[in-house]
Amino acid sequence: MELPGDIPNSELHFFIKQRRAVHFAWLSGAGIYHGGLNFGAQRSSPNGDENFVENKALLDYSKLSDGADVIKPTSMAVSEFHFLLLIGNKVKVVNRISEQIIEELQFDQTSDSIGRGIIGLCSDAFAGYIYAYDQNTIFQVSVQEEGRDMWRVYLNMKDYAAALENCRDPFQRDQVHLAQAEAAFFSKEFDRAAFFYAKINYVLSFEEITLKFISINEQDALRTFLLQKIDNIAKDDKCQITMISTWATELYLDKINRLLLEDDTTTKDGDSEYQSVIRDFRAFLSDWKAVLDEATTMKLLESYGRVEELVYFAILKEQYEIVVHHYIQQGEAKKALEVLQKPSVSIELQYKFAPDLIMLDAYETVESWMTTKNLNPRKLIPAMMRYSNEPHAKNETHEVIKYLEFCVQHLHNEDSGVHNLLLSLYAKQEDDSSLLRFLQCKFGKGRVNGPEFFYDPKYALRLCLKEKRMRACVHIYSMMSMHEEAVALALQVDTELAKAEADKVEDDEDLRKKLWLMIAKHVVEHEKGTKRENIRKAIAFLKETDGLLKIEDILPFFPDFALIDDFKEAICSSLEDYNKQIEQLKEEMNDATHGADNIRNDISALAQRYAVVDRDEECGVCRRKILNIGDYRTRGYMSVGQMAPFYVFPCGHSFHAQCLIAHVTRCTTHAQAEHILDLQKQLTLMGDDTRLLSNGSTEEDTVTSLSSVDKIRSELDDAIASECPFCGDLMIREISLPFIEASEDQQATSWEINHQSISHRSFSLAI
Repeated sequence: MELPGDIPNSELHFFIKQRRAVHFAWLSGAGIYHGGLNFGAQRSSPNGDENFVENKALLDYSKLSDGADVIKPTSMAVSEFHFLLLIGNKVKVVNRISEQIIEELQFDQTSDSIGRGIIGLCSDAFAGYIYAYDQNTIFQVSVQEEGRDMWRVYLNMKDYAAALENCRDPFQRDQVHLAQAEAAFFSKEFDRAAFFYAKINYVLSFEEITLKFISINEQDALRTFLLQKIDNIAKDDKCQITMISTWATELYLDKINRLLLEDDTTTKDGDSEYQSVIRDFRAFLSDWKAVLDEATTMKLLESYGRVEELVYFAILKEQYEIVVHHYIQQGEAKKALEVLQKPSVSIELQYKFAPDLIMLDAYETVESWMTTKNLNPRKLIPAMMRYSNEPHAKNETHEVIKYLEFCVQHLHNEDSGVHNLLLSLYAKQEDDSSLLRFLQCKFGKGRVNGPEFFYDPKYALRLCLKEKRMRACVHIYSMMSMHEEAVALALQVDTELAKAEADKVEDDEDLRKKLWLMIAKHVVEHEKGTKRENIRKAIAFLKETDGLLKIEDILPFFPDFALIDDFKEAICSSLEDYNKQIEQLKEEMNDATHGADNIRNDISALAQRYAVVDRDEECGVCRRKILNIGDYRTRGYMSVGQMAPFYVFPCGHSFHAQCLIAHVTRCTTHAQAEHILDLQKQLTLMGDDTRLLSNGSTEEDTVTSLSSVDKIRSELDDAIASECPFCGDLMIREISLPFIEASEDQQATSWEINHQSISHRSFSLAI
């Protein structure tokens, strides 16, 4: 580049920052030519222009002097924001951006150097120092915080971005934002002004700014200011955020209403300003739902008539009761059910709105109930009864019955209220097949100690009688074991039904016969037809009873003037049966007589039965010889000669009486053992009394006492000698007893092997 003019000492200087030249200054004859350096510009230039000099400018020397004479600097230095120009013996500091002289530097020279003046300026780019020198001295120029007022320089030039970049504290930034806001406000760009006003924190108060917009009736700009202010407020200042957001809500609502008043067609245009404001308002509610006061916001929405926004806000705040109530009023049952099915919605709302929903759309409501978990059908009974009381078409699917069947069959509900309601709905249907099928199902079958059904049978009976469902009543009577009533009612409906009910009684022969007599009487007295036909029907009926009824049982039901000839065949058949029974009884009596004779013979033989005891036979308990002579007197028994009393069993085992008593009492139950010991004690006492009576009493008293002794001894024999203790049940029960009793623990311990005393020895085995 070539510039006009002549200067004896032209200089080119660079300001280096982080080892890279940022801008330059050329001391030329025409002025100071300066600019910024961007070494990446030539790469991004679409034209391939390699010029990387930006913001070029020429500082005319005329700006450096107040007079008419233009004095050119003899030397210069460059800092980040300033030029240091040597003019005479002074250094003038010129701001590079504003091109204004901000300071003049004087040097304290020695007397020898004053006449010759300052020779020049130089700088150390890396160290950041600037030096001035004369003939004898070097002066250092200190640069401290030269950028502290640059924000104001840029602000005066209205370069707001650069001014903000050079601000060093919030107050300086507020000054820049205020200047931007005032400029936009003056040019009537109120939304833009509101944006900058919202960033001011110190130089202007919140009230002053809002009054600016209120005074000129700029509601939109005020709303913009409030929205921006909310974003800039600290999150912990919840009170102020809530107040400002509530004010913004009211401004939104006012704007929406004004748009509606201006043009009614805006509601139909999806791209209109009205729709845009609605979308912005809903986004605002969604963003600030946590800080907006719920009650105040809902009152505002309600007072402005914004029902849709009220519902939207209620959903955001999880006030689902308001939402569901709105949808029901609008007749939108499906939307209301979708809200109720959300996991966060309380199950109690299902019960609260069930009556309204089922009347609004029964199908959708029941489908929703069937897909909802943890729903208690009992709490839905009022809603279902309200729906059931309304008239329905014949071919219409009864939705309540469908839901109750789902509860009973799939959910296995056991609530009596649910079963009773389903029963009542079945009873009101024209076809009683569903009712009978329901009564025959045993829903509780399989439960431990549980009922076979969960409905109230008494209520079911009253209901079926009221609705005249006789077959159902018959089934309920039978289920309640009221078979006579069941058969009596069944005879009013169908004779075959009565027969089936009579056959259900199996364990009570007399009751079964009574029921069949009731049926027989009905057949005889109420069947239509001639007398002979009724008689034939009655005789045919007898065959169905499988011999339970005879002709003589039904004869009283026929009129007195009935001819015997009509019953001849049946009477003869009955007489033949009686004859067979008599013959059979005779055979049974002969068999019984023969058996009694055999028993008497056996008893006689038992009286003569004996057993041979070997002289070496041992007692099964004490292992001493049975026939040894010694003192073996036993309580309650008299010794036979010099031998102790003993028992001999058919199996061959023999026992001393005392040993047998001791063994049985030890092995039997505690109660049986006490009974045996008590009998033994009675025998001992009565034996002593007998001896006393024999010394000083009549013969009759003695015989009576002896008979009592024999009776007690017989009881004792039955208790201890009814069977051999080694071959009978007593030995079988001992299988479950442990080998080692509790009293034998010490002996069992002695059997334990002491591992320490065992020496292990190994042997080799040659194979």
